[in-house]
Amino acid sequence: MTGKRPRPALDEDSLRDMAIRYVGRFATSRAKLLAYINRKLQERGWQGAAPPDPARLVERMCELRYVDDSSYATMKSAALSRRGYGARRVAQTLRADGIAESDREEADAQTRNDSWSAADRFARRKRIGPYAQAQLDPQQREKAIAAFIRAGHSYDTARRWTDAPPGEPPDPSEP
Repeated sequence: MTGKRPRPALDEDSLRDMAIRYVGRFATSRAKLLAYINRKLQERGWQGAAPPDPARLVERMCELRYVDDSSYATMKSAALSRRGYGARRVAQTLRADGIAESDREEADAQTRNDSWSAADRFARRKRIGPYAQAQLDPQQREKAIAAFIRAGHSYDTARRWTDAPPGEPPDPSEP
């Protein structure tokens, strides 16, 4: 027989140890940790005396500051901004990660402050506008604007960067 042995069912100690290993290895939010714990319970089953309480375990991880949604939101928004994503895309990602509005305030402020430099990084990465070899034809221009919008930037920002001549980045102070 060449198959793997089935993993033993979880109990309170093994579930806690598994959650600690997860938060030690990955930056995560409450919602993502809860989904992970529930998935592992579904996969392996439960053999503890009392029924499992994943929400209580997640709260304990938060009390110990192993999980901090506000810090996670700030870190994640900074990483996405460095990759050139705009405010709308960052907000969508944080909502998908289960970050509450109250925990996103600092991250949202950071994203607003970094929006112009994020657009610059996106244009540079995609070779659009000032980073293009030549001015785009109308069809390429529409595709470039669509790419900016999918990345979470506003139409105005997308248009300004896309319409910038090669070698001349747009001025952030101009409307």
